[in-house]
Formats: sequence, structure tokens, C-alpha cells
Amino acid sequence: MTTASASAPPVAVPVPQQVAKLAAAHIGPWQEGYLKDRSQAVAALARLRRGAGREAGETPDLWNLIDTDPLHTPAEGARPLSEQEMVRAENALHAALTLWAFHQQSRGVPMHRRHTRERPGGLGAAVRRLMPTDGIDEPIHKRLVRAGTAPDLVTLIQRLRDIVNLLRRDDVPLDYALLAGQLYLWQWPDGPAAVRRRWGRSFHELRRTRPASDENTTPDTDKDAS
Repeated sequence: MTTASASAPPVAVPVPQQVAKLAAAHIGPWQEGYLKDRSQAVAALARLRRGAGREAGETPDLWNLIDTDPLHTPAEGARPLSEQEMVRAENALHAALTLWAFHQQSRGVPMHRRHTRERPGGLGAAVRRLMPTDGIDEPIHKRLVRAGTAPDLVTLIQRLRDIVNLLRRDDVPLDYALLAGQLYLWQWPDGPAAVRRRWGRSFHELRRTRPASDENTTPDTDKDAS
């Protein structure tokens, strides 16, 4: 007798989650290797940084570094991605990985950290960590607002890089897998508004009084995406 679970069709994984999972799968080993000063990982970060600010595919040196094969190989029973979906997925993945490499450069603690309810890792929460616990730093807050109102992906990445520079200065981590999925969503109609809402919620998600366990004092190389 065939059970219902055995005959049920596979559940399609939304493309943003596929992109997030792939970003985490790339960053996890690179981050661990970089923090242990492994030459291969150090070289990978240097190559990724050279691709920052460029569209996916514009840097041939990264073609064999960023493996997008999982995006081209749908799960059993799932449909392949359309050309438009593929291009936007590759753009999001490229942007997230190169931003992470810039963030991680010369830092001795992990700059990619998985988002959890206990330790929010979204962009808004990361920006909030740059501010005093008893108030809002308006110039920093305006950077987040400007990123949310970027007119195109290139401008958005430039504005995110400015924010990442501040996060890097203060050793504030970010969930780059989560960001990768959001960058994919941002490229679709109504996507920017949806992503802005998520960043806004993330900004207010971080409690003003942060528990000691929330500080980035120990390596965290969890490769799971939020």
C-alpha cells in the first residue's frame, strides 16, 4: 500500500531560499578557511573582492570560483529556473559573496553569522548595532534608508558597500545568506518595497539591551541559511 507521504509531489523550494542556501554553502568553508589562514581561502577572498561592484559574469576570474551549478540542477520533480530567474539569482549571489569578502577582509572574527531569533542577523539589526543602545544615530539610519530607496541594483550594491564598511569597522556581522535571498527578491516588481519592509522590521527586532551572548566574540561558521 502506498502511503500519502510517498506519493506526495516534492515541495518546490522558493528561488530566494535556493539563493540563500547556495550563498551559505559558499561562505561557510571560505570563512572557516580564512579565519584559519588557509591560503586557498585567503586567495578566494582576494578574488571575490576584485569582483565587488560589478555584475555577475563581468569578472571571468570568478567564473570557476562561484559555483552556480545547483541553480541549473532542479530537484526531482521541480521545474528549471527561467532565464530571468537565473540571471537575477546569479546577480544576487555574486553581490552577496563579494560584499561578504569585503566585510571579512582583515577581520579575525566571522563577518557572516546566521540569523536566529536570539541573535538577529538581518541588515536592519546589523545597522542598529552600530548605534548607541539609548538612541538613534540619524546619519547611520539615513544610510539604511538610502539603500532601501536605491533606483537600481548597481546603486543598491554601492550603498550597501558603504554600510558594510561601517559594519566592518566595528566587527558587526551580517547574515549574508539572508541578504542574498533578499537581493534576489529586490530585483522583481514590488520586490524593493518587500525588502525595505524586512529591513525595517529587522532594525526594530534588535532589543535595545543586548544580552552578552549576542556579541560576536566567538567564531560562528554555521553554514545554514535563515
